[in-house]
Amino acid sequence: MEVRNYSEKQIRLARYAKALGNPTRIAIMNFLASQKTCFFGDIQEILPIAKATTSQHLSELKDAGLIQGEIMAPKVKYCINRENWEEAKALFAEFFSQSVCKGGNCCK
Repeated sequence: MEVRNYSEKQIRLARYAKALGNPTRIAIMNFLASQKTCFFGDIQEILPIAKATTSQHLSELKDAGLIQGEIMAPKVKYCINRENWEEAKALFAEFFSQSVCKGGNCCK
């Protein structure tokens, strides 16, 4: 099996893409992005998903660095990690701005 040497940028982009690769996680990010401040509460009360499922999705987003959260009993505080969000935006923009099929017939 061939071992590849991926760049740090490729690894970070893949981590963000994996975390955002689920519609529920996109919905969670949309909800958090719409908040004027950090959200104190239970996201499963806002979105129609089970508590265990919510925890799994929040954990994936947190592990990727897209959100941050603190337990402040009895609630949890969730915020978008603005630094990593900006990095993800830049990495996706760079990735999708690549020119493809410069030769004309290659994609037909």
